[in-house]
Amino acid sequence: MEKLILKFSEIGIDDISKVGGKNASLGEMYNNLTSKGLRIPNGFAITTKAYKYFIEYNKLRGPLQELLVKLDTVDFANLAEIGSKARKLILEGRFPLDLETSITTAYNSLSNDKERDFAVAVRSSATAEDLSNASFAGQHDSYLNIKGSVPLIYAVKCCFASLYTDRAVKYRQDKGFDHNKVFLSVGIQQMVRSDLGCSGVGFTLEPESGFRNVVHIAGTWGLGETIVQGTVTPDEFIIFKTSLKNNKKAILQKNLGSKSKILVYNDNAAGTNSTVLKVTPRKYSSSFVLEDSEIEILARWAIIIEDYYQKPMDFEWAKDGLSGELYIIQARPETVHSTARPLSVTSYKLQNKGQVLTTGEAIGQAISSGIARVLYSVADLDLVQKGDILVTDYTSPDWDPILKKAAGIITNKGGRTSHASIVARELGTPAIVGTSNATQVIKNGDLITLSCAEGKTGYVYKDKLEFTRTSAVLDSLPLPIKPKVQLIVSEPERAFELALYPNDGVGLLRLEFIITHNVKIHPMALVHPEKVTDQKQKSEIDKLTQNYSNKKQYIIDKLSQGISVIAAAFYPKEVIVRMSDFKTNEYAGLLGGTVFEPLEENPMLGFRGASRYYHENYREGFELECMALKTVRDEMGLTNVKLMIPFCRTPQEGKKVLTIMADYGLKQGENGLEIYVMAEIPSNVLLASEFAKIFDGFSIGSNDLTQLTLGIDRDSALTAALFDEQNPASTKLIRKMIKTAVKKNKKIGLCGQAPSDSPSFTEFLVKEGISSISFNSDALINGIKHINTAVNKTAEITNKSLNGQSNK
Repeated sequence: MEKLILKFSEIGIDDISKVGGKNASLGEMYNNLTSKGLRIPNGFAITTKAYKYFIEYNKLRGPLQELLVKLDTVDFANLAEIGSKARKLILEGRFPLDLETSITTAYNSLSNDKERDFAVAVRSSATAEDLSNASFAGQHDSYLNIKGSVPLIYAVKCCFASLYTDRAVKYRQDKGFDHNKVFLSVGIQQMVRSDLGCSGVGFTLEPESGFRNVVHIAGTWGLGETIVQGTVTPDEFIIFKTSLKNNKKAILQKNLGSKSKILVYNDNAAGTNSTVLKVTPRKYSSSFVLEDSEIEILARWAIIIEDYYQKPMDFEWAKDGLSGELYIIQARPETVHSTARPLSVTSYKLQNKGQVLTTGEAIGQAISSGIARVLYSVADLDLVQKGDILVTDYTSPDWDPILKKAAGIITNKGGRTSHASIVARELGTPAIVGTSNATQVIKNGDLITLSCAEGKTGYVYKDKLEFTRTSAVLDSLPLPIKPKVQLIVSEPERAFELALYPNDGVGLLRLEFIITHNVKIHPMALVHPEKVTDQKQKSEIDKLTQNYSNKKQYIIDKLSQGISVIAAAFYPKEVIVRMSDFKTNEYAGLLGGTVFEPLEENPMLGFRGASRYYHENYREGFELECMALKTVRDEMGLTNVKLMIPFCRTPQEGKKVLTIMADYGLKQGENGLEIYVMAEIPSNVLLASEFAKIFDGFSIGSNDLTQLTLGIDRDSALTAALFDEQNPASTKLIRKMIKTAVKKNKKIGLCGQAPSDSPSFTEFLVKEGISSISFNSDALINGIKHINTAVNKTAEITNKSLNGQSNK
């Protein structure tokens, strides 16, 4: 005879029909993974047999079936009415005495009778929940901090009723589940005092791109429901699995969330009203919820869970504020990327940018235009028309039935793991979350454009803007054996997405983008902060570095995190990092920069590139760059990172730079370190044999090489028409550079736009024997096509020549 109650110790993953997906997973982990170090709070399950018993005892099967037959499954116009009536039927039901006694007995046993009002979490667990193709996450209700047998019994009944929430009914209908064959179990689990600590969610992949070699963790102070609901912007951490397994420093990125609200126990709890939302004290909102060691513990647990289930998982975690111990609260299969098998890449690009209304975190990579529908309550959902862009404070599962109509979602609150983000990914709808002010700056009825195609930051523009949408089938784009096809990557935010494109690694990672967008401060301003006298800039610098007692470490961390995200995304393929190559006018634009930069008439030819690195005006700043790269390679184990020196005018200057880099811990050849040099000055080509004695390889910078060869400022509108990378003077130097590199057995690549624009230029490079060609992501597909055409054409010519010789 089936039991009404099963302890976690009696449950396994094969018991979904008895205890639902959530409880089956909890039991499986409790019995098999606690021995591997995971902490999982103990508990028990009220089985589906108990739910069916409750339904039969109250004679509800017939009435519920009759209600659902009347559901409008086309427009769902009567969804709210049907759901409300179904829940009312269950809430008016009574528990059979033996079932109520069984629940109370199990509850008292869980508390060991030591605590009269022992706090538990009461969580719904449906038989169609937490499956690999349907998560039902957030569709059914859960209750926290339930104390005492009477509130517990009522909370269980509320969970039973939540099988018929509007959102759950609609979700089952969309997924093709028979309402009469889905049953509910309820999990009763010991509460972790995360109200005094912190909690959150995690994924064993990167939730935006589906990149599989990282763990993504989000966390906030107090109970974690605020993350799922989207009422807070949480801290976010990205951990590289390979580094973690190799016992290296594994945290790629740490993003501090505002965490403006905290959900805690209600001291005056009554029934299921057991929690209260409060404002987070400033000292907590401005600090991370987890120490680095705790982040790595959770990531290790996540990998154990993923390895055990042999599939990507998402999970919930909590830290007890009393004991300081971490716990896994639940885990389920990830259902968006793990079931998708994308064979093509679709990219979006704005034709022109307009007035920015607000920004937030981009979810997805698409662009959408439509009428803004600003809503303040779930009661107004019927105002949303198909194709509208929903603008609201935040969404909860109650909003799900209407979200399919929306062409885009914009919220004031929430992060990448909020409810709005999760649903947007599942629907393939672009969303921008955590804007803080969308409902104030966007007016109902405004025509707006939502862009998630510009990296991690999403932009909302005024009016309808024109954009292009291009798709490419990846399986039909084979990579040539030679030359290597590499990417030019500057934005860490796009690294995981771009790593899925066909590629042989990164041929150029410019540090300038990371310095401008992640660091924002002139390196010397943190080496010598006393020299920055502008009070506004000092204040901005202090705000950015508020969590650092050693201000120099701020730059090391920000640089190493930005670089490591890209290096990890493409690991173990090579990633060539070009050391900073700002001109003095560009460096001056950083916070505190004007104090340390000279005014130059022609910055293009001035104090830039290699000449800065050993000069007293910047040497200490360069040391911080080197320390960041040493962290990435030696501490994080990302030895696929190679370095490149820009604008190195003479071999003697190259030797100086290598000497100072060795002094700063980056010794050529040590731990496999290779150091390349940019070939972008005529002297690099003319003295290539000398440079080849010093460096491990070359990368042709065709833009600078062309302008310095032809004596053209490519930024000048008056002479721009004369700029041509295929000018005979330029191609002669490029040919000479390639021939010398090949002769000296040195790698030689090229970074530039021309190979994607010009098949003839690509053919020229392939014929001359270039080792690699690097493209911007939007030019990659054309670039691969041009290379394959050129390779085939060159092979045909070679074969004809050989055949001709043999015939003679």
